Amino acid sequence: MKPGLQAGQTGEMTWVVDPTMTITLGGQAAATVFSTPSMILLMERAAREALRPYLEEGEESVGAEVQVEHMAPALLGETVRGVARVTAVDGRRVSFELAAYAGERELGRGTHRRAVIRLERLVQSLGQLSRETAASVSVGDGGELPVFTTLRVEVEGRIAAVTLNRPRSLNAVDRQMTGDLERLVAWLAANAEQVRVVTVTGEGEAFSAGDDIKELEGISMEEARALSLRQAKVYLEFERLPQPILAAVNGLALGGGCVLAYSCDLRVVSHAARFGMPEIRLGWPPGYGVAQLMALVGKARALELCLLGGTISAAQALE
Repeated sequence: MKPGLQAGQTGEMTWVVDPTMTITLGGQAAATVFSTPSMILLMERAAREALRPYLEEGEESVGAEVQVEHMAPALLGETVRGVARVTAVDGRRVSFELAAYAGERELGRGTHRRAVIRLERLVQSLGQLSRETAASVSVGDGGELPVFTTLRVEVEGRIAAVTLNRPRSLNAVDRQMTGDLERLVAWLAANAEQVRVVTVTGEGEAFSAGDDIKELEGISMEEARALSLRQAKVYLEFERLPQPILAAVNGLALGGGCVLAYSCDLRVVSHAARFGMPEIRLGWPPGYGVAQLMALVGKARALELCLLGGTISAAQALE
């Protein structure tokens, strides 16, 4: 570790609360708040930022201890800030005082200790742990492939071919498909040795037309909000799966269908494919996926898709 780190130095981290950082209390969508684990992670990341300038090449800091009091809520969409102040430096262990804020409102406070480690040693330890785990867990220990209503899943040669299977509805994502996708992601995560690659496509003329608007007309605002949160989390879990995921886009990929396509690692598309985020034309902004879209195509083009609600061709998407 480089010299110069002293008590009193600080690090900060700022986030905008998105659906992946929240918890819905009591099943009430109106009681959706910034979760305690997310607040702790925010403050730990602030401590990590304080240490970053003092790390040598090949070093990283890891959390060793944390004690936090959650004092006030923050809402979906609020800007929250984590602050970590160094209180003591003991060799390669550094102690912090932590705090989290939404504006001037204090959300939480506590203490934290981080250890500076050599990544080479960590990788060796993880490799040993991985070998021990592999010796004790059989391939496919995640259980049998679930039975799906709206998906067709075929596994052959360690490749899982997933087909969205509601062609009459242009593979629109309803509550049943949301549940099927949740079960699929959980199964794929538990069967990373059995399944090494995943492909996703749509049956018929579309990849996916997004949310099932006909179904949304018959549910309450609270139910719709809770469903949107579930969908945001399941698409984020697609990004986190260990397997490479290839989207084969054969037609329309709109709204949630577009989010699913760009949550995959790679996209191969037909000339007939069209992408869009048309929610704004129905009276609401995209509920999730905007950060991932910005990372993929840049802020200006992401805003153009989300604010104008138009579609782009396969050639435009490639550009």
